Amino acid sequence: MKKFRVWFIAIMLAVASGLVAPAPASAAPYCGLVWGSLVKAKPAMSQAQVTNVRTGQHYCFDRLVIDLNGRVGGYTVRYVPQVTQDGSGLPVPLRGQAFIQVTVNAPAYDQNGKSTYNPANPKELTNVTGYQTFRQVAWAGSFEGYSSLGIGVRARLPFRVFALAGPGAGSRLVIDVAHFW
Repeated sequence: MKKFRVWFIAIMLAVASGLVAPAPASAAPYCGLVWGSLVKAKPAMSQAQVTNVRTGQHYCFDRLVIDLNGRVGGYTVRYVPQVTQDGSGLPVPLRGQAFIQVTVNAPAYDQNGKSTYNPANPKELTNVTGYQTFRQVAWAGSFEGYSSLGIGVRARLPFRVFALAGPGAGSRLVIDVAHFW
């Protein structure tokens, strides 16, 4: 009984002095984000056309928005070793340590072949200077009903993809890339 009391007192002193502490709980995900960095895709095609590309900064992520003049059909968004141009397969040079290729299953031209989205500078679709995650957004072209662009990011970070209705009869494909894991 005396040995038990000695051990009990020793353990209590260790706990009280902080020498023995409970195991730390696993850290909560950054901003509650649980997105991951694997491919996100939907195979459906769209009758809509790409009309604009824009970006924005948020507290937990940087956002890319692709506007369409109809309903978003499908897309493929994934990390790649190098973004390539539609049709030719030529590389699209991008700043950053990781690269996301975004392919929207919608053309950037109408039924007559007239462009519905013609960026002033295909190498710099929007100015992302000062963004926490984005380093560059560049156009990779539109070919055979698909439109692609590349996002240069500072590291391979989690992202999510979703579609939003509006404005009007249009819709938006949204890609959010987290600032941290």
